[in-house]
Parts: sequence; structure tokens; C-alpha cells
Amino acid sequence: MIRLGAGPLNGIVAVGAHCDDIAIGAGGTLLTMCRAHPGIRVDALVLSGGGSDREQEEQAALAAFCPGADLRLTVHKLPDGRLPAHWEEAKAAVEELRARTEPDLVLAPRTEDAHQDHRGLARLIPTAFRDHLVLGYEIVKWDGDLGRPSAYQPLSDRIAEEKVRLLQEHYPSQRHRPWYDREAFLGLARIRGIECHARYAEAFDAAKLTLDLGTFTLGE
Repeated sequence: MIRLGAGPLNGIVAVGAHCDDIAIGAGGTLLTMCRAHPGIRVDALVLSGGGSDREQEEQAALAAFCPGADLRLTVHKLPDGRLPAHWEEAKAAVEELRARTEPDLVLAPRTEDAHQDHRGLARLIPTAFRDHLVLGYEIVKWDGDLGRPSAYQPLSDRIAEEKVRLLQEHYPSQRHRPWYDREAFLGLARIRGIECHARYAEAFDAAKLTLDLGTFTLGE
């Protein structure tokens, strides 16, 4: 399989509708990138949970998932499950983020996510980040909305295990959920790994990708 290298990375934007979305969907990718690019700037935006214990969880978790990074996290107070009714506030938050960032990569929910908050945020991102590589992450849940991803980030065994450990360690408020466990997270990572000839992987949807086939670097 041909692998395309990203080249130099100076800045990443990661957005989530809820505290823990980013870590569940792209925690292994963040660990991989931040370890490979010490000091990289990570601008993270979460639309709900501000002012609660969930915000404290998110601050500690993303600090752990972005080791050595210049992390800048903003958590808003939109009500969980009500993003469509707060569209203007969500759009303003995304546009404010765009005004202060020029990332090389945007990590966001996938547009086909069944949760209305995830899906709404995913559809806002291209309206602000028009000329950026946006990778839509997936979140396992009861809806059964996992699709056929178009991009993969292989994860080493160590990174995959560390992701699961950090999810369990930093989000105690979520441990009661029936799908929030080691088997679910590692199981999905193993399936995505099979699909890209790796042991473990995180998978993404890439709606638009511009290639420069005269200069890209081939990996093994």
C-alpha cells in the first residue's frame, strides 16, 4: 500500500462536540503526531462541557494526549444534544477558532456521524476551514453508524495501549457507559488496522484531498 507522508507539521486543529470526542476519535493520532513533532501547536475546541467537571477531565486528558505540544484548549458551554438549536453559537465558535489559527491539519467528527452534535459540528468545519486537510474521525457507539473510511493512521502497539489507558484514566465520568471499555476501543483499532495492513489504526473520512504526485514521499 502506498503511504503519503504529511511533511512538516507546525499546527493542528482538533474539534469535538463533547469532552472526550477528540480523544476517542483521534487520540492515537495525536499521540503519534505530538511525539514525532515536539512543540507542535494544537488548538483544540470543544463545544460543550465548559465550567463543569467534564472540562477539567478534558484539560487533563488532552494534555496527556498531546505530550510536548503547545496545547491551547477552549471549552464552550453549549448544551449536550442541542447543537442544531444553537447553530449560531457553534458557528461563531468555529469561526473564532479559524481567525486565530492556520493549521496544517484539522481533526473533526465525520459528517455521517449519527449523533446530531457530531454531525452538525462536522458540517460547520468546511465553512470555516475551506483550504485545509480535514480528517473526520469516528466514534464507536450504540447507533451502529461506522462507515467505510478512506484514510488510516496506523498505531503502534504501544500507542494503541496508551490511548486506551488514557481514556480510562482521564474520563471517569464515562466509565459507566456500556460501550466505553478496553475491548471496544482496541477492537475497533484492530479492525481498522486489518484494513490498512497494520496491527492497529485509527480511521478517518477525507472529503477532499489535493495531491502533488510529483513531489510526495513514498513510505514502505
